[in-house]
Amino acid sequence: MSETATKKPMISREKMYLTILAPVITEKATGLAEQNQVTFKVPLSATKPEIKASVEGLFGVKVLAVNTILTKGKTKRVRGREGQRSDWKKAIVRLAEGQSIDLTTGLA
Repeated sequence: MSETATKKPMISREKMYLTILAPVITEKATGLAEQNQVTFKVPLSATKPEIKASVEGLFGVKVLAVNTILTKGKTKRVRGREGQRSDWKKAIVRLAEGQSIDLTTGLA
């Protein structure tokens, strides 16, 4: 095995909690749960290997793939003044067959 092979990033437990901010609970995300996919809100600076290591470490599941989406904040008007909502990143994590994450129980 060569040194250039992909290595699993070593992440502290604290970094794992900072990487996975919250689950995304929407109609579409709930539909994806039937296909072994779970959606999380993550920081803009989070990378796919970090997200994979965090989900595997926190929930004890095997992650097959991570897809990320950068959602741009909308421009909104409040009392005649323009404002900007924050940009945010969402990660759709595909789990191995037979694996699941119960988002209603939370983390220990």
